[in-house]
Amino acid sequence: MSLIHALVAQDSRILAEHSSGKQDFSQATQKILSKIPDGNGKMTYVFEQYLFHYVSQDGFTYLVMAEDSAGRRMPFAFLSDLQRQFLSAPGSSSSSDNPVYALQGSFSPTISHLLNTYNTAPPQDELARAQHELDQVKSVMVQNVEQILSRGERIELLVDKTDTMAGQATAFRRGARTVRRQMWWKNTKVIALCVAVGFIFMWIVAAQFCGAGLNQCGGKGKNS
Repeated sequence: MSLIHALVAQDSRILAEHSSGKQDFSQATQKILSKIPDGNGKMTYVFEQYLFHYVSQDGFTYLVMAEDSAGRRMPFAFLSDLQRQFLSAPGSSSSSDNPVYALQGSFSPTISHLLNTYNTAPPQDELARAQHELDQVKSVMVQNVEQILSRGERIELLVDKTDTMAGQATAFRRGARTVRRQMWWKNTKVIALCVAVGFIFMWIVAAQFCGAGLNQCGGKGKNS
């Protein structure tokens, strides 16, 4: 999953958004959105292993959160496609004072569809167009998130980290139980083998004096 979360905003108000996974990154993207300067532009913000790419034009901001393994061409191709579909949607950009999440119900499915498309089979023509635009626009900057935060501000992807740690803890417990069962069976087999070898050894020793059927010792006792 390369593209994680995407949104369309007007000024600093999120109109519609969607996450491709179960984690909720709304808080992180809202914080990034509040730091985007006014005016048209493109930029990539870096935070840990995540990249926040955005395109701002005519008062609207199109933002996608992606893993660093996605690079820049594919996320910007996604943003270009997202912008084009948003502007072509009926009534999407007609109002200048849309309230928060005004288009969540109508446009969030489009964001979901685009995320799924670009995470599975991104259109090659869109990738080529995005690469051409990146080559032409050398002013697309990459900036660390820490440089735009005020003193004391922090962006913590708590949901993602908590889920990751919980998953690791569950996997550890499951693995520990499996190891304990394996060790118990191994010890049981070793004990059973030792007991069997002990019986066989005792039988061999006894057979030397009493015969293979262990019945000669009793006979000798009666004869004497």
